[in-house]
Amino acid sequence: MSDNRTFVIVGASLAGAKAAEALRDGGFEGRIVLLGAEDGRPYERPELSKKYLRGEADRDSLYVHEERYYEDQQIELRAGATVTRLDANARQVELEGGESIAFDAALLATGAEPRRVPIPGADLEGVLYLRTVQDSDTLRGRIEQGGKLVVVGAGWIGSEVAASARQKGMDVTLLDMTSVPLERVLGSELGAFYRDVHADNGVEFIGESGVESFEGDGRVERVVTSDGRRIDCDFVVVGVGVAPRTQLAEEAGLRVDNGVVVDEHLRTSAPGVLAAGDVANAFHPLFRRHIRIEHWANALNQGPAAGRSMLGDEAPYERVPYFYSDQYDVGMEYSGYATEWDEVVFRGDRGAREFIAFWMKDGRVLAGMNVNVWDVTEPIQQMIRSKQAVDVSRLTDPAVPLEELAPAPA
Repeated sequence: MSDNRTFVIVGASLAGAKAAEALRDGGFEGRIVLLGAEDGRPYERPELSKKYLRGEADRDSLYVHEERYYEDQQIELRAGATVTRLDANARQVELEGGESIAFDAALLATGAEPRRVPIPGADLEGVLYLRTVQDSDTLRGRIEQGGKLVVVGAGWIGSEVAASARQKGMDVTLLDMTSVPLERVLGSELGAFYRDVHADNGVEFIGESGVESFEGDGRVERVVTSDGRRIDCDFVVVGVGVAPRTQLAEEAGLRVDNGVVVDEHLRTSAPGVLAAGDVANAFHPLFRRHIRIEHWANALNQGPAAGRSMLGDEAPYERVPYFYSDQYDVGMEYSGYATEWDEVVFRGDRGAREFIAFWMKDGRVLAGMNVNVWDVTEPIQQMIRSKQAVDVSRLTDPAVPLEELAPAPA
């Protein structure tokens, strides 16, 4: 290799692995060091709460690349390597054990970690969290034993774990402080839709209730809620959100605010240091604000964009956010970014659970979610990108092709 530069990627995650791939695909011939705290090669996380958890997918299906990929591409994958310090000025990282690696450019793809619940009994055996493949293996073993599960938190992870456990025959109670599942993301109307989906599949949902404590003799045996209920259980899964892993960035003096703050090129406040994936709070040209996205598609696409940026590509990262979820026989795809809206309108048959929901503000589509309706992501995203007002009567009419409502790209 004639290029004597070294690029270091901290985090052997989906974002980190795809960034390394983009560097090689972009013609970079220098040294690439991919550092991961977990053992093994990079893998994807979505199925950890779905097919893999249920035993319907094997470990090999999770990996980002084939086993020989990193060796063949001369990417130094260092699994089980924990970075303890990033020195942005000296341009080097320090590893546990004292090794230092100098870099010409570095990418932080450190991801996020589950938020812990600071309540009595939280350290009892059987209070579980789901983030890694090892967590999913542990949880799968518990589910296979059957019994009663309480899931604390009805966001995406909690809802998907509840669905998977119920599909495997467990007795499941789903708890959340909101009135319906997924209310913070989807609002009350779509949250009620998911509440009913869970109820129809035999899951008990308890809303507007927090957890006061976990009780048991060495292991968790019951959950005590803030409204005084005592729910017996064999184990608990806590899914109350994640926190971006920003400690390295903070100690290095990088700008941190709900993640590592980066511009539209995924560059941090320190020259030569970038961030991507769950940890990155990136300026989005379409929304004219910083947003942090904790979903698979963002890591899949933002990692390569960061790699290209390391090579000097000036194209901004401006993909429309996208994620998906499968619960029971209800599959969905969500495109856009809606934090406040005027109304939610529907196209299709909600009773048959085949519809598209649109989050609207000032007559414009902010986000769209297709439920058991497929091949509509591109026109939905084009409506979002256009920022043009849409005739709601036509938008909600299934006889009008969505493509007619989506302005053609300039």
